[in-house]
Amino acid sequence: MKQIYLLLIACLAMRASYAQELAGRVADARTREALPGVSVNLMAAGKGCTSNAQGRYTLPATAGPDSLKISYVGYITRKIAASAAAQMPVIYLEASSTNLNEVIVSSSREKQLRTEAPVAISTISPQTLQETKATTLDKVLNKVSGVYMVDLGNEQHTMAIRQPIGYKSLFLYLEDGIPIRTVGDFNHNALIEVNMAALRNIEVIRGPASSLYGSEAVGGAVNFITAAPTLVPTAKVQLEASNWGYKRTDFSVSDTKGKAGFYVGGYYADQRNGYMDHSDFHKLAVTARTDVQLNENNKWTTTATLVNYKTDQTGGLDSTHFYAKDYTNFQTFSYREVKALRIRSTLEHAWNTSNHTSVTAFFRHSTIGQNPFYAIKDIRNTLKARGEINSDAFYSYGVIAQHKKDFNWRQASLIAGVSADYSPATYHADYIDITKNAAGYYTGYQATDSLLTNYRVGLLNTAVYTQFAFAPVENMRVVAALRYDRMDYNFDNYLPPSAFTGAPSERNNFNALTPKLGLTYNLQHNRGLYANYSRGFAPPNISELYRGVKVPVLKSATYDNYEAGGWFAFAQQKGYVDVSIYQMKGTNEIVSVRDADGSYTNQNAGATTHRGIEWNARYTPVKSVFLRTSGTYARHIFDAYTENGKTYDHNDMNGAPKWITNTEITWKPVSLKGFRIGGEWQHISGYYMDAANTAWYRGYDLFNIRTGYQWKGFECWLNCMNAGDQLYATTAEKSAYGKSYRVGPRQTFNFGVAYTFVGRK
Repeated sequence: MKQIYLLLIACLAMRASYAQELAGRVADARTREALPGVSVNLMAAGKGCTSNAQGRYTLPATAGPDSLKISYVGYITRKIAASAAAQMPVIYLEASSTNLNEVIVSSSREKQLRTEAPVAISTISPQTLQETKATTLDKVLNKVSGVYMVDLGNEQHTMAIRQPIGYKSLFLYLEDGIPIRTVGDFNHNALIEVNMAALRNIEVIRGPASSLYGSEAVGGAVNFITAAPTLVPTAKVQLEASNWGYKRTDFSVSDTKGKAGFYVGGYYADQRNGYMDHSDFHKLAVTARTDVQLNENNKWTTTATLVNYKTDQTGGLDSTHFYAKDYTNFQTFSYREVKALRIRSTLEHAWNTSNHTSVTAFFRHSTIGQNPFYAIKDIRNTLKARGEINSDAFYSYGVIAQHKKDFNWRQASLIAGVSADYSPATYHADYIDITKNAAGYYTGYQATDSLLTNYRVGLLNTAVYTQFAFAPVENMRVVAALRYDRMDYNFDNYLPPSAFTGAPSERNNFNALTPKLGLTYNLQHNRGLYANYSRGFAPPNISELYRGVKVPVLKSATYDNYEAGGWFAFAQQKGYVDVSIYQMKGTNEIVSVRDADGSYTNQNAGATTHRGIEWNARYTPVKSVFLRTSGTYARHIFDAYTENGKTYDHNDMNGAPKWITNTEITWKPVSLKGFRIGGEWQHISGYYMDAANTAWYRGYDLFNIRTGYQWKGFECWLNCMNAGDQLYATTAEKSAYGKSYRVGPRQTFNFGVAYTFVGRK
């Protein structure tokens, strides 16, 4: 009996102790993900804590009335009566629209404040992603200063970040810090394999990021960060359609139970009977993620993404057809088909407050099958042409291990890591006979049993990297990074080598040491400066090296980048501006050249210079109005370059607009909560269409209008893209083959509805 009394007393004491606690969780109001490291304080009692990895906080309750202050970097601070907070299992924080101190991960592979990173980096927030309702990624990425993502139709694209418009592998596309495609194997169209519906946010590094991410991170690195599990049960379904036959369905479901959470989301898109002939496509993308907080020191995250995509391929139009608005395709048989699977699993371990280790294992499999329009080559003085049907595939097996240590000396920290990625790849191409009519249209093709290319490459990427940061004096932070990369190619040609079948079987390797040195200086009052030097490199990829005999053999391109910039808040924190200036010198830069028969080849340019200024400004003059403008003014120059025996030293590089700007105004009336309407202006200035600087494209101005309304879980929207129905080209080129214009989308109306269910804990 005595034991029973003691047990009852213990239970009552435990219950009383719980009654003396104020506990709950903190989450992002838009994504409903847990927010770790949030400062939670009882204002009168003077007691506080920070939320843990699952957003949980615990404070001793006070005898009298008190208020809870919840604050977090980049979010609007909330104050809630302690009695009311006790009835709220989850407290939601809203992200600041003029966010100065954003938390980023891409600059150092670890979480840090934007103001501590000596690099030009921009974040596309969850709010921007959700309100833009983008059907293609260029509609959000082009809001970033210095970025011009070119829409080639049906999620196909090319990119220009501190570079001219082109088809080079100078931009590294990452998913949660891991390259979407294996480096060295046709990285250009990697964004086809992104699941847009499963993105939380996007971080864009402008300029070389090779010191952390390796080769191809030259013009910049774009890190797509996937959505994490929500704290409360959520489910969403979204339907939309356009006046040009585009239909799309998005879906997601997520929840957290105890220590484990899950997220599943994706979309299916289908295009039929668009404004351009032969432009249908469909895509299915699904992402699944689990987060398991094993204990306070260990977290296990696993993500898998599956993509199934097929599109008709549309090529460029000549001047006559382009200006006559004749959208008839020159062929009706070209296509591209992509199947991709990516799986990554990360274990994070906190040894103590000063030591943190993460190990990531990943697997990738991708195939790209196509009958490409750009491989069509005319046979002179005939109504015949030659082409090919090809398939590029690879498997990847990789691991990345990283450790971070903080020191008690001058806020110093050290990051060190190693990575290895083995990616056997195959390439197979069959010759096809193509016929065309007198008007120049390709009317059909005949498959043959003639092999053009058949090879396998064992591609091994290995690297070691380190980064050290410290504060030599108050308000200053210095960052030094160094990375060594080695890429080994083991090439086996299954056909006799020739100009068509490829190079002889051989082994090649490329290696590079890429440093970075930067500093930030805090001027106080939300003002600061930064400067850095960084080097980037881009070795030739598999198809550039081995697809036909290349004379001379391509060399690795290297880039030395110098930049400086700063940021400041104004108008009592209602506005924010960041500016950067840069100069990047390229050596052996790989450029794409269009030959007389219409095909494209790559060659090294002797030397190039890229210099410019980039800016981004955000301002909320009143609570209901948000203004944003971003842009760049840049020059891209051939210092030493010869093409087809002609020298073009000191010419402007082709495809290089000097001005790229994007300006937006959004109104959210206080009297009609949930309603928004915004206008956007995209400006691309004129540029030369050829290296000889003999042909000029005037550029264009586009105006987009977006409006939407949200009430509780329901949402509807109407977007009008290219509101003036302007005729414009996303790319314009001139070669011995003639002028070619890739037609930009015509005036398009997208209407959509969505419903989000949010449960309670």
